[in-house]
Amino acid sequence: MRRKRRTKIVATLGPASSERAMIAAMFAAGADVFRINMSHTPHERMRELVGIIRDIENEYQRPIAILVDLQGPKLRVGTFRDDAVVLAAGAEFVFDSDPAPGDADRVYLPHPEILTALRPGHTMLLDDGKVRVTVLEASRERAVTRVEVGGRLSARKGVSVPNTTIALSALTSKDHSDLEAALATGSIDWIALSFVQRPEDIAEAKKICRGRAAVMAKMEKPQAVERLDEIVEAADGLMVARGDLGVEMPVEKVPALQKRMTRMSRRAGKPVVVATQMLESMIGSPVPTRAEVSDVATAIYEGSDAVMLSAESAAGKYPVEAVATMDRIACEVEADETWRAISIAQRQEPEATGADAIAAAARQVAETLDLSAVVCWTFSGATALRVARERPRPPIMSITPNVGAGRRLALAWGVHSVVAADARDQDDMVDRACRIAVREGLATVGRRVIVVAGVPFGTPGATNMVRVAVVTSGAAGA
Repeated sequence: MRRKRRTKIVATLGPASSERAMIAAMFAAGADVFRINMSHTPHERMRELVGIIRDIENEYQRPIAILVDLQGPKLRVGTFRDDAVVLAAGAEFVFDSDPAPGDADRVYLPHPEILTALRPGHTMLLDDGKVRVTVLEASRERAVTRVEVGGRLSARKGVSVPNTTIALSALTSKDHSDLEAALATGSIDWIALSFVQRPEDIAEAKKICRGRAAVMAKMEKPQAVERLDEIVEAADGLMVARGDLGVEMPVEKVPALQKRMTRMSRRAGKPVVVATQMLESMIGSPVPTRAEVSDVATAIYEGSDAVMLSAESAAGKYPVEAVATMDRIACEVEADETWRAISIAQRQEPEATGADAIAAAARQVAETLDLSAVVCWTFSGATALRVARERPRPPIMSITPNVGAGRRLALAWGVHSVVAADARDQDDMVDRACRIAVREGLATVGRRVIVVAGVPFGTPGATNMVRVAVVTSGAAGA
């Protein structure tokens, strides 16, 4: 099974999509990556879902990526005597370290790290930004605030502090437990790290992963935006998590940030996923709004590697239809000449490395000679990622003996991944590249492909060779 589009689709699993038949239907409809949200998934259920996905992968003989999304530090207020209070604009309200149930004047804040970091003038957002207060006084025991935007506040609602850098790791004790459980399956390809603030958060997760999974930074905090360059360099991929980002920052800033993050990720040759509320109305409707279609299309025009479904596929009434809708939008956008023109206009100069120079040259040769495909022999996946960064017109096929790399590349723009034994020598490399390209429907007899590889074979990061090869009748008969 080969997709006819370059942009990938991430589908979140949940109550509406946890059975094998539904997951298989979503894969057939176009899902390339399945996301398991550990905020709502016990370890045993996570292992069951991984087993189902791998069973479907074996059935279709096509690598499928699994993205495990860690919950991250969820900051919440305590409880109230009457379960909820109404905060009036202009009134004072206190957050303190007293665990007693709150009232109309105060509430327990069970996060001493927030009280320690707050300063006068800082903003606190409650219940996804529905209530906003400004800090007047702050100490290690309490923070006195003025209500700027009032409203109802109930027990255990979330707290966001967009102006405040908290001395808190992006990995909580729950995240450590979830991460170890996910890695223990031996089948997780990507780890999404929530509420990243600094590049050190990425380093901590990578130290635990030890190469067993790639680490994706979820961009949700203003502090992360301020250090975007460093985070892009440290992470293996980026997720533009527009939901929390739009709570922590003014919503009007999110579109420009989405464009900036997408272009920076492409420049670095690292996959970028655009997420949250892309087809939100399809939670309850079989068709999306026109604005949602435009939103998905915009992300694709901008060059994102993947677009993501959250509640639409996890809890909605129409998970398969949501995937199929995204698939149709992507196919339609990619058939538009404007999409190709934008992709070319956004192309970056290659970095001063041999791998980048080879990837750029392969793209230019493939387009100049109108070749059928760019075939990348790769062990780590790096070669295919560098070629994908170039956004070539011909399709990209990666061939790798490393099943983990093949699965991770299921998230990368335009890469059709095949797992096969490594090449014995250069003749075997070219011969099998042609045979597999024919088998996968990327080339026909008499056409040419360009083969990109590293010599000696099996050496990660050693991309140093290109070959143009003619597909012979022997390849067609394989």
